Amino acid sequence: MKKLLAGGLTLAATGLFIGVAAVAPAEASACPSGALCAYLSKDYAGDPGTVYDNNTNLLQYSKFNNAVSVSNSGTKCTVRIYSGTGYTGSHVDIPRGYGIGNLSGTPFYKNVASNYWCL
Repeated sequence: MKKLLAGGLTLAATGLFIGVAAVAPAEASACPSGALCAYLSKDYAGDPGTVYDNNTNLLQYSKFNNAVSVSNSGTKCTVRIYSGTGYTGSHVDIPRGYGIGNLSGTPFYKNVASNYWCL
C-alpha cells in the first residue's frame, strides 16, 4: 500500500525550498515498481510518466516538464527531485512509497527537472 501524503503533512526540504504541502491520500495510478512517476493532474490521476535511474534532465519528458503530482514507487530508497537540471535549484526528498499529490505553489510545479536516487 502506498503511503502517499495527506493534507497537512509536509516533506522537509533543503535548498531554496522549505516544504511541500500535499493533498488527500490516494493510490498512485499505475506507477510501476521501481519508478519515479510524474502526473499531469493532482492526486496522481491519469497515466504517469516514468523514470528508473538518476536523471540530469527530466524536462525532455513531457510529463515531468508539466508535472502536477509525483510519486516514488522505488524499491530501495528515497528519491530527491530538483527544480533545475543537473541536480540544481530547489530540491525535496520523497521517501519510498510516498508522493506529493499537488505541486502547485512549489518550484516543482510543471518543473521536475532532475532526480537522484538513494540519498
